[in-house]
Amino acid sequence: MKAAALFVKALEAEGVHSIFGVPGEENLDLVEALRDSSIRLIVTRHEQAAGFMAATWGRLTGEAGVALSTLGPGATNLVTAAAYAQLGAMPMLMITGQKPIREHKQGLFQLVDVVDMMQPLTKYTRQLVSAATIPARIREAFRRAEEERPGAVHLELPEDIARDTVEEAILLPTEYARRPSPDDAALVQAAEAISKARHPILMIGAAANRQRTTVALRAFIDKLGIPFFTTQMGKGVIDEDHPLWLGNAALSDGDFVHRAIDAADAIINVGHDVVEKPPFLMRKGRRTVIHINFSSAEVDAVYFPQIEVVGDIAHTVERLTDALQPQEHWNFSFFDRVRLAFHSQLEDHSRDDRFPMHPVRVVDDTRSFMPDDGVLCLDNGMYKIWFARYYRAREPNSMLLDNALASMGAGLPSAMAAKMVYPERKVLAICGDGGFMMNSQELETAVRLRLDLVVLLLRDDAYGMIRWKQAEMGYADYGMTFGNPDFVQFAEAHGAHGHRPASADEFLPTLQRAFDAGGVHLIDLAIDYSDNHRILNEEIRRLSAAV
Repeated sequence: MKAAALFVKALEAEGVHSIFGVPGEENLDLVEALRDSSIRLIVTRHEQAAGFMAATWGRLTGEAGVALSTLGPGATNLVTAAAYAQLGAMPMLMITGQKPIREHKQGLFQLVDVVDMMQPLTKYTRQLVSAATIPARIREAFRRAEEERPGAVHLELPEDIARDTVEEAILLPTEYARRPSPDDAALVQAAEAISKARHPILMIGAAANRQRTTVALRAFIDKLGIPFFTTQMGKGVIDEDHPLWLGNAALSDGDFVHRAIDAADAIINVGHDVVEKPPFLMRKGRRTVIHINFSSAEVDAVYFPQIEVVGDIAHTVERLTDALQPQEHWNFSFFDRVRLAFHSQLEDHSRDDRFPMHPVRVVDDTRSFMPDDGVLCLDNGMYKIWFARYYRAREPNSMLLDNALASMGAGLPSAMAAKMVYPERKVLAICGDGGFMMNSQELETAVRLRLDLVVLLLRDDAYGMIRWKQAEMGYADYGMTFGNPDFVQFAEAHGAHGHRPASADEFLPTLQRAFDAGGVHLIDLAIDYSDNHRILNEEIRRLSAAV
């Protein structure tokens, strides 16, 4: 058997359904082996997009998505996606080609030490130097990618190794590994701290976005009545229509949720990762911070919990729920006032008729149309703050945003992968004009795959978030604007359908028609960010301070 065929059989044994990528001549033996396999090769128009798709596949399924590239520039194009998966805890395997390692005649042409390049960006990176080691290397790569904390791994398959032959193909079993149970003493300490507190509060982070954890946290909240809030990547773990939801930590400070945090004397952090900006600054002696996660806290100047309960998150929460009872001295009256003020402020601007559209109106109209299990895939830009703060996610992973690497260009590829994982659900990519153009070529891939997908392109002809920060810092408006193509014609040139609403009232019907029609649609929607500073920096601070 050729080594490339063994490689593919090992991937099949791991349950791989699809590989996303741009092959090169160094991959041709692998591509030929894929041709006769059960694995679908999905050719993208850029390796970065392939990596974003593979990472999103891993994020939604818990099974490592797979991205493929050739050597040199193909491999370097995967770097951003590697960091995206690694920082965002998304399981992904990258396979890159390489020249023959025993003998080649091309000198240093396209030669990059890819294994060394991937070292700081992955959990595991290896060059395959023997066909006999392929099953073990692949099993180890998948194990590393998928175990907590998940992330990116990389294997380099040189051309001559891929062409070698092996006499016997022995694949390794893919065994389930039990996750560690929390320490009994740590559980007792955490339960005592929560019981003794007067104003406990629950914070839900990215690592809690797992199915079993959702069930466990809902039982915890319903039994104890402790109010909760989420980080950006924790949205939807618990239905945000829940009466105890205090909001999302979309802003760094000065929001209603920060008033609740300041009043808390015990903060139960479930699934928090310092890769997300901590939504509060710790001050010694003011409160007890309890860290509940698969791994111990990565201590930082702004994050140093006093109590750590390390182990399977769902199991930890279940045991805490059993150990705790509601306490008569718990007082949530201030949190109730914060919640009422927060929800009142959410209603402002939702029916604003201006055009270009107000961000809150865009969020409100989108929420009114999307079903609870519909999936929003956000690129990175100014709109991410508006959606994180104002859109109520009702199910886990129904809003995919990246608050770890926070890379532009991931919105469209992420939505494509989400639609492949959830073909029966409505999937909406939300992109700014800046981020969309970084991987806009994948419209052709979406059309070729016959996906039913809608792209909401929010156009302000600028790098809107940096422009907002520029104004916030008191600098002149300089260097952030650009020109754009006619996005309707751009979509149609790629075989998709283009739409351009001319008023705020036209947006919602356009969105509905696009989904009803099927196929790939792009909605070019002009957005008005003139309220960024007034609302996010002034109004919210003023109203929250008055609570």
